[in-house]
Amino acid sequence: MAAAPVVAVLATLDTKREEAVFLRDRIIDNDGEAVVVDIGLSPADDPVATVPASAVAAAAGRDVPGLRAGPRDEAMAAMGAGAAAHLTRWYDAGRLDGMIGVGGNQGTAVASIAMRAVPIGAPKLLISTVASGNVRKYVMDSDIAMQFSVADLLGGPNIVTTSILDTCAAGIVAMARAAARYRARARPRATAVAVTAFGNTEAAVVRAVAALREQGYEIVPFHASGACGSAMERLIRQGTLQAVLDMTTHELLGELHPRDIYAPVRPGRLTAAGEMGIPQVVVPGGLEYLCFGGVDEIPEAYRGRPTHVHNPYNTNVRTTAEELAAVGELMAERLNAATGPVAVLVPLRGWSHVGSPGGVLHDPAINQALIDVLGARLRSDIPLTLLDLSINDETFAVTAAQTLTDMVGAPTAVR
Repeated sequence: MAAAPVVAVLATLDTKREEAVFLRDRIIDNDGEAVVVDIGLSPADDPVATVPASAVAAAAGRDVPGLRAGPRDEAMAAMGAGAAAHLTRWYDAGRLDGMIGVGGNQGTAVASIAMRAVPIGAPKLLISTVASGNVRKYVMDSDIAMQFSVADLLGGPNIVTTSILDTCAAGIVAMARAAARYRARARPRATAVAVTAFGNTEAAVVRAVAALREQGYEIVPFHASGACGSAMERLIRQGTLQAVLDMTTHELLGELHPRDIYAPVRPGRLTAAGEMGIPQVVVPGGLEYLCFGGVDEIPEAYRGRPTHVHNPYNTNVRTTAEELAAVGELMAERLNAATGPVAVLVPLRGWSHVGSPGGVLHDPAINQALIDVLGARLRSDIPLTLLDLSINDETFAVTAAQTLTDMVGAPTAVR
């Protein structure tokens, strides 16, 4: 019989002790092993905790009395970092298979800080009173699953929260068991290539992915939604990805204009591949426009420009030459710092479906501002190839894929 999966239970025991005990017991009932981590500021170590608050604070170089006396946000950050140190050490040593957190606003914040530090792939489930709202700041570029508690987590399980806590405990044990099996049977795989996409660049991405798969590469697509692009950067640094076909670099624009709904959750887009020295082919996909919510959510400063309503919740607003020149400066700065091979391909007729001939955002004259900056600023050894095509033309997609495979060579086995 396989060993019981080990699940960490993260909770502020000074306020969520009853819920933590319930989760611990239900994890055990489901044939799992529970490790309780106190991420609260309990003035005395609670015997329920496998890792008491004092040990969590110490892992961050702090102590509970000092944190209790200081600013609340500083204490939360420290307890999150301390819990992260324990979780990552256990996970790296193969002694942790999953984690579950329970909390209100503050407990959710601390638990999410800790969970985000653990590599993508380790099951992470967070039961929270705030999970029905915008959870981007908690999840960021991690793979945290969030469960709304419906009722408040106060005074122990009740007729509403009991079933939620019960099913979540069973769920995290099953997830942890599956994750342990996956890690145990992991086998070498082919070179993994990241490819970035938008709906407006999907035709190009689909054709490029097909060309790469035909040659035996493992393909991992990422929607350029801010969180996905940041996750890609994280996975590159984690060693999961060995090459990048960056067909949709819209998140660079979002980094310069944070009101864009696809602004990265972490700064530094287009940096990880260069730091790791892996091959990257870069295309200005999706840079003709900023992305906002509905039409009524377009900020005043961006109104009056050519606009495409992608759907009721996503409106594309044309970028200016000045904005694209700034993106070009940022792109050149980051690519010039790369330690591995880089190539930039620019389709002159358009960088998206709506930015190509016939599209409402088609304007090659404005796009030229970015091209001019790249021509002037890129290192002399970084090729800048201009093609008289639209991004979604099949020839462009195949050319982009082939440019990358020329850099990478034949796919190899990677552990």
